[in-house]
Amino acid sequence: MKLILLFNTIKYLKPTQIYYRIFYVARNKIRKVAGFTYPLEVEATSTDLALEPSIVSYSSYENNRFTFLNFSTIFDKEIDWNYKKHGKLWTYNLTYFDYLFQENMTKETGLMLMNDFIDNSHTHKDALEPFPIALRGINWIKFLVKYQTKDAKIDNSLYAQYKILVDNLEYHLLGNHLLENGFSLLFAAYYFQDPLFYAKAKKILTQELEEQILSDGAHFELSPMYHQIMLFRVLDCINLVTNNNYMNKEMETLLVTKAKRMLAWLKNITFEGGEIPLFNDSTKAIAPTTSELLMYAKRLNIDYPEDVVLNESGYRKIKRDRYECIVDVGKIGPDYIPGHAHADTFSFELYIDSKPFIVDTGLSTYETNERRFDERSTSAHNTVEVSEKNSSNVWGGFRVAERSKITYLEEKDNKITATHDGYKKKMDILHTRYWAFEMDKITIKDNLSKNAISVARLHFHPDITEPMIQNSVSIQNNAYKIKEYKYADEFNKCTKALVMEIELEKEVEVKIKL
Repeated sequence: MKLILLFNTIKYLKPTQIYYRIFYVARNKIRKVAGFTYPLEVEATSTDLALEPSIVSYSSYENNRFTFLNFSTIFDKEIDWNYKKHGKLWTYNLTYFDYLFQENMTKETGLMLMNDFIDNSHTHKDALEPFPIALRGINWIKFLVKYQTKDAKIDNSLYAQYKILVDNLEYHLLGNHLLENGFSLLFAAYYFQDPLFYAKAKKILTQELEEQILSDGAHFELSPMYHQIMLFRVLDCINLVTNNNYMNKEMETLLVTKAKRMLAWLKNITFEGGEIPLFNDSTKAIAPTTSELLMYAKRLNIDYPEDVVLNESGYRKIKRDRYECIVDVGKIGPDYIPGHAHADTFSFELYIDSKPFIVDTGLSTYETNERRFDERSTSAHNTVEVSEKNSSNVWGGFRVAERSKITYLEEKDNKITATHDGYKKKMDILHTRYWAFEMDKITIKDNLSKNAISVARLHFHPDITEPMIQNSVSIQNNAYKIKEYKYADEFNKCTKALVMEIELEKEVEVKIKL
């Protein structure tokens, strides 16, 4: 069974991913035998750059206390840059250096932290992986430019780190990882006036932005949070290119064109109150908010179309006087990199009077554990779970084997009807969902192509009480229960909330009245 699971996961990979996975493993084994190590400093010369102010970070540092992902750690003596007790993502964040852009960070403290990191370079593990290098590189360069600081020790370390990055570009992963590599190399190219870094950055950004930004402006991994992160990087690169003269600013047109499309999609997918839907791997207090990104774009003089037709992303937003509803009638993500996807086909979020009512259950961890599996499962979303199976076969921390596909989609007259085949292969069942959006009511009908013991769920925001649910939601001829679940709108944070579980074998109709 495990071999079948692996085959149904690997078969979607691009040849490039398979080649680089094999190449990097083989190369590392050869290098280990040969005793190869990268130099941790390479003599370099940096150039003066100019940048507009960017966006303040959620991460924080004060008196040897680092806080991010809702965990804090105090290092009484030396900073342990390999600290593991909060999981690998926390360790990564420790080495990203996002806290250089907290509100009260001083030049002296920032330089002290950078120098401490460099002094302990020989002990680093996760920190010298390509992804942390890419994010840290952008942060270091932005910080040095902000304070117009020249430091040969930092420059030599940073240049050596970029040499490691350019030798380990994440072609085995692709997606947002490779895009981050490209963004960072563009900063390195400008900072060090390095034509090799520039050529690599140009190739990656030209190819990946064209593929990863869909026709309606969404980032193709279909996580609104990652869309915000990728847009932030694009805006930072526009800041870099427009304010500095290198290579005739030839990347400016591409970056601005993509930014405009991404801004329009984000503005339209965001609820009026400023929150994004937490589809796929999305949570709060990680990416810059929509409001912050729109303001940053304004500072950079980037305008964008106010309206966009949501199409290729598979998300649809229906807005009436008193409610906004965003539904998912698309694919789970790109076939070859669905690591941030959930088994959530036909899920939706509903805000009434600008307040959350029915919500996605959120994201609290990237650790490969039961909680991660639960948060990616169909049962954690506002859709139908058939015979206790997931509509897409999510497994591990970031893997998907067989995945749901939309086989029918019709949109007309304030109605959406769609069918997916996520249960077709194992149970020969198709799931069809029908939405009707009226001014004061939403009707949702679910139909299975044949009988099966199933559950339709509606997850409510923690502020929603059982009397409020009973007053607004009506079920026709189906038994239901109201139970508790864990709502996770930030990493490592869960709040008790209510979920309605509706029993069905063939069909169910739900009416939500305002």
